[in-house]
Amino acid sequence: MRSYKPNMGNLGLDQLLIEMESAEDLLIIQDLDGVCIPLVKDPLTRRLDPAYVTAARKLEGNLSVLTNGEHEGRRGVNRLVEKALGNSDLPAQQGLYLPGLAAGGVQLQDRFGVLSHPGVSDAEIAFLTALPNLMQSLLEERLAKLMPLLNTSTLKHHVQLAVLDTQVSPTINLNGLFSLVPDDVRTQQALQTMLQELMDELLVSAANAGLTDSFFLHVAPNMGSDGNRERIKPAVCGDVGTTDIQFLLKGALKEAGLLVLINRHIARHHGIAPLGEDFNVRTAPTSHEELLALCNKNISADQMPLLVGVGDTVTSNPCPDGMGWLRGGSDRGFLTLLQDLGKIYNCANRVVLVDSSGGEVDRPNLLDANLKGISDPEDPLNFDVLVPSGPKGYVKWFESLAERRACKYNMQES
Repeated sequence: MRSYKPNMGNLGLDQLLIEMESAEDLLIIQDLDGVCIPLVKDPLTRRLDPAYVTAARKLEGNLSVLTNGEHEGRRGVNRLVEKALGNSDLPAQQGLYLPGLAAGGVQLQDRFGVLSHPGVSDAEIAFLTALPNLMQSLLEERLAKLMPLLNTSTLKHHVQLAVLDTQVSPTINLNGLFSLVPDDVRTQQALQTMLQELMDELLVSAANAGLTDSFFLHVAPNMGSDGNRERIKPAVCGDVGTTDIQFLLKGALKEAGLLVLINRHIARHHGIAPLGEDFNVRTAPTSHEELLALCNKNISADQMPLLVGVGDTVTSNPCPDGMGWLRGGSDRGFLTLLQDLGKIYNCANRVVLVDSSGGEVDRPNLLDANLKGISDPEDPLNFDVLVPSGPKGYVKWFESLAERRACKYNMQES
């Protein structure tokens, strides 16, 4: 029996399907990893269902992705699209890549794979390009001290797995190292502390290179921010907590990315970009209140589409002193903003949470009636739809939506 707030999960996927299939101006803003891609310890082994790629194409103009991963590079989602279709040329020819924002909002792509980095300087790109090699050397040095029983070859292997050499969001991921100490919470926490210290050192390196205000650290999952930085979620039994830290460009926040995608959607459908043709995450406000005010000032009700936000990483944990909650997660910000835009515009925006605990990564799940570790009784973020069946269940629903909308609007056009 459910014991979380009554308005949590008050809609089923079938009800959501009925709402969405007939919405004239619809924009789905969707995360990727954990939503339509099962979470795995080694990101290079991720798989994307070809049925999802086909459905996404049918929803052209109604779907934009918003991910902290990246589109391009050997670890990019574009490679997953190509593998899913068994053809590296077909996606660009037929426009089958996933359109939207990656790297938290600084990497923009259309469905043909045309890529840009609005607001990013050459100096910032150069610094990011050099980071993976530096990450590897620093991580190898620290792991040798922290886990002295690892032989040299095993150590190097796990360092290579841990450092994700993405183009504009180089990351260190601890999942492979956690698998070496699955029941040793103390060592897992020590790994998290080591990672935080390593990434802090890289921020100092950026400052020494004259890039003091260029970057920040995105902790995933996190326990919210203390105003200056995102808090690590310490490992506990049954929940490894923080698995990775990304070195991101300042402004690369999904909340700002949401506004970029809305602005582009309106420009496409109404012929004018209400926030400006050059609006991007690096020129956007950073606070929730400022982002809401910007929309309210510049976007009229008849321009605002019906929004559906889909994510998987939302956290809430009691404060150590027992007073209040530490709320975080990489999807919390944009889902909350999307929800609040619905209130301002008197629109039935929907928030969908997909259970990503069924993969290879331990994290809280939706089977817990209290949504422990995800939400709390005072949480301002309400999930309209809960998807306990995970990415597999979501993709199946997504296919149905794409098929129904294609049939409906093709029939109207004919």
